Amino acid sequence: MTLAGEPGTDDRAPRRGTGTDAVGGLVPARVARPESTEALGRVMAAAAREGSAVVARGNGTALDWGGLPRRLDLLVDTAGLSWIEHIAGDLVVEVGAGTPVAELYGVLAAAGQRLSMDPVRAGGTVGGMVATGVSGPRRLLSGALRDLVIGMTVVRADGVVARSGGRVVKNVAGYDLAKLHTGGLGTLGVIASVALRLHPLPPALRVVSRATPSHEHAERALAELRRSTVVPSAVELDRPPEGPGHLRVVLEGTPDGVGARVAETARILGGDPEVADALPEGWGVLPAEGTLALVSVPPAESVRAAVRVGGLSGAAGATAHVTGSLPAGALYVSFPPGAGAEAVGAVADGVRSVPGWSMTLLRAEPHVHTAGVDLWGEVPGLPLMRAVKDSFDPRHRLAPGRFAGGI
Repeated sequence: MTLAGEPGTDDRAPRRGTGTDAVGGLVPARVARPESTEALGRVMAAAAREGSAVVARGNGTALDWGGLPRRLDLLVDTAGLSWIEHIAGDLVVEVGAGTPVAELYGVLAAAGQRLSMDPVRAGGTVGGMVATGVSGPRRLLSGALRDLVIGMTVVRADGVVARSGGRVVKNVAGYDLAKLHTGGLGTLGVIASVALRLHPLPPALRVVSRATPSHEHAERALAELRRSTVVPSAVELDRPPEGPGHLRVVLEGTPDGVGARVAETARILGGDPEVADALPEGWGVLPAEGTLALVSVPPAESVRAAVRVGGLSGAAGATAHVTGSLPAGALYVSFPPGAGAEAVGAVADGVRSVPGWSMTLLRAEPHVHTAGVDLWGEVPGLPLMRAVKDSFDPRHRLAPGRFAGGI
C-alpha cells in the first residue's frame, strides 16, 4: 500500500503487519501509525482508493471486543495521536485518541478536575474508551460516557476529516454525530480526538459497603435509596459465583454534607456497614480475560436479573461473576477463561427470554465465536443502523463485521 503525502509532512510509510498485530486471527498486510489528524486523513484516503479494509487500534485492550472482522488489510495504530489540551477554566479537555486514559486522568487530577467516568479497562486509550462506549459505576450521577462527550473529530472512510460539537459545553452542534461514534467500535469512522466535559474533584468521598444477606434485602435497600435524598454517585452490586454479594454505595460532596448522607445510607443498608474514604482497588475495572457480557434491564429488576444470571450459569455448569450499577440497570457478567460456549449461550438465551431484558457479549473467547453463539440477540433499530453504516461507509470497509448484524 502507498500513502499520499507532501514533502515535509509527518507521513510515515506503513510497515508490514505481524502476528502481534492480528485482530480476530487476521493479520493485517500493513500497519500505519499517523502522527496527526491530517496524516490520518491521508492514510484513510489511500485505503479508500485501494479498497482496503481498516481496523483502528489504540493500546489493543479492546481489539477482541465485538464481532470478528471479516477482512483486515490495514491496521491504523493511533498511538501517534497522543496529546492533551486542557481548558481548565471551562471544565473542558480536548484529547487525542491515542492518549492513554491513565495519562489523561493524571493531568486532570493535578488540576483538581476529573472526567466523571470510571474506566472499565486498564491500559486503554481515550479513543478505545470512546469507541467501546462502556461506562463505569459512577455513570449514575454524571451520566454515561456519551453524555460527557461534547465534541469529536473523526476521519471518515473516504479520508475526509469531520468535526462535530466543540470545546464549549453549550455548543451542541453535531452532538448526535459524536454519539453515533461512541460505542461504534470503529465501524463508522476512525476517532482522531475527543472533547470532553469535566467536573471538579469532590472535596470528600465515602464508600459505604455491606454484604447482602439475600436478594430481598438488596431490593429493599435499592428501593429505599431511590426514595432517599442521599444522591449517591454509584450503587454497585458485586455478586461473585460463591459467597455473599456486596452492595457498595459511593457518596461525594463536602465533608459536612457527606457525613449526614453516610449515616442515612448506613441506616438503609442496615447491619454494621463498612465505611471507607477511598474507592476499593480495581474499582470499575472489568476482567481482561474470559467472555464478558452486558445485561441491560429495567432498574427495578436489576437484583432479580443478577440472581437469574447466577441461577442460569450454575444450571449450565459454569460460573459467572456479576457486577454493575443497580439503579442504571446495567450489569456486567464475567465468565472465567475457558467457560464453555454452550453454557455462555444458555445464559444469554435465558436472559433474553425475559421481556425487556437484553444481553450483549462485549467480548467472546475464540471458541465462543467458533460455536456461533449470538453476541447481540435481538437488536431494536437494526435496519436504521444498517442505513447509517451504508451512509458513513458505503463499501463496508471499516471494521466489517465487528458490530451488530454484521455491520
